[in-house]
Amino acid sequence: MNKTIFGTGIFFGLTAVLLGAFGAHGLEKMVDTKAIETFETGVRYQMYHALFLLILGGSNILVNERKKIIYYFIVVGIVCFSFSIYLLAINELTSFDFKKLALLTPLGGVLLITGWILLGIRVLNQKPLN
Repeated sequence: MNKTIFGTGIFFGLTAVLLGAFGAHGLEKMVDTKAIETFETGVRYQMYHALFLLILGGSNILVNERKKIIYYFIVVGIVCFSFSIYLLAINELTSFDFKKLALLTPLGGVLLITGWILLGIRVLNQKPLN
């Protein structure tokens, strides 16, 4: 499980860098400044949670069974939160109205918050591994 969590963190970190570069250099002539700022918010939160996954996957503070549900909340949260923000930011470039997916953003935020809460609860309630 640790390898999967760590690999997912690497994937989300890499894609955050790529999307950040695209947002900074590729979108500047295509959308307004507000849309770029929105896009950057998605990138920032994706990177924060990529680092979260790297730490979670690289630590032995929790057993794998306790990490798994946290992992799922964070991954689905990243997809719902950050990716919906990306789509909303480029909404004016497409014929599909991504505003129909706007409820995914707060849902993703709730999932990310839940992942953090679960991490805190599980670490604080766990008996020492020694």
